[in-house]
Amino acid sequence: MDHFYDVGVKISFPSLKNQQPPLHLNFCGVHRNHLTGGPCPSKATIKGKTVVITGANTGIGKETARELARRGGRVIMGCRDMEKCEDAAKEIRGKTLNPHVYAHHIDLASIKSIRQFAERIKQEEKRVDILINNAGVMRCPVGKTEDGFDVQFGVNHLGHFLLTNLLLDKLKESAPSRVINLASLAHIVGEIDFNDLNWEKKKFDTKRAYCQSKLANVLFTKELAKRLEGTGVTVNALHPGVVATDLGRHTGLHQSKFSSSVLSPFFTLLVKGPELGAQPSVYLAVAEELVGVSGRYYDVMTEKEPAPNSLDQEVSSRLWEASARLVGLELTGGETEKEQAKTPTPTAAPAETVPHPCSPDTDTRREP
Repeated sequence: MDHFYDVGVKISFPSLKNQQPPLHLNFCGVHRNHLTGGPCPSKATIKGKTVVITGANTGIGKETARELARRGGRVIMGCRDMEKCEDAAKEIRGKTLNPHVYAHHIDLASIKSIRQFAERIKQEEKRVDILINNAGVMRCPVGKTEDGFDVQFGVNHLGHFLLTNLLLDKLKESAPSRVINLASLAHIVGEIDFNDLNWEKKKFDTKRAYCQSKLANVLFTKELAKRLEGTGVTVNALHPGVVATDLGRHTGLHQSKFSSSVLSPFFTLLVKGPELGAQPSVYLAVAEELVGVSGRYYDVMTEKEPAPNSLDQEVSSRLWEASARLVGLELTGGETEKEQAKTPTPTAAPAETVPHPCSPDTDTRREP
């Protein structure tokens, strides 16, 4: 069975591999690039530039790392599963003949791990030109991160919020530089519940939790772009399209006879593999025409207006402040991160040690 994801919904149907498509699908090959965005139109190379990308051992993340390595970049792959990450880095070095591809450990469900990863980057790398916040989880069973956050909100939003802030000085020193946040079409139906961001009071709903985290990605992008004006650092969000990966393995809709028999032709036309799914990330990372462009949302490689619920500046500012408190970043103009480090990092709640059920390495966006 082939599995595909769209707006947090898993669609499955018999594999078409090694089979001739039905007559009514013969036009798919002709129109697929138009519908899914096609390859990155920019031929720009990035020799001398350093790229940091999370969730890079599989799927979109791995293909993005491969393409940016092929274009000459120094690529730092941040992953939770180091065995898979080392294997992926070795494979990319071999196929691109670029020796500057490295595997580093980061667990986006752990503030401690994120800080260690960021500190290593700051100590070992002379510059960071491109940060791609790619890793993510989708529709996980109820669970908490190491620090007591809802897994999807913690990994998809808070983890990248903290990582980006910790690397901002390095990004500013390397300007012009870029931050790319992989969001999702699912942000359209997302809602930010400031009274219960981590699902401690209300009944857990995994789809709503996912959509909240994706809306948070877009709000974070908007707020960060505003705060970075004049620094030479740009930040944009993207929805990579409908991509075939295993991100939505927890959804369980793959046994639906309806999806197998009725929806198969439609989704076969629209779905793309990880290599094509990586092209929007590559485009935002290298395109020369995007120099200075910031605070935008891209549906594949086309700039679009995000959902109205992501344009509220009061909400984006409030989410920033709430996120900073949760991960232990500075809260006021007079309080520095160094000063805060003297006190314990605040958590969402006294957390039980519950292994989080989703791996951030199954990278984001095999769906909207």
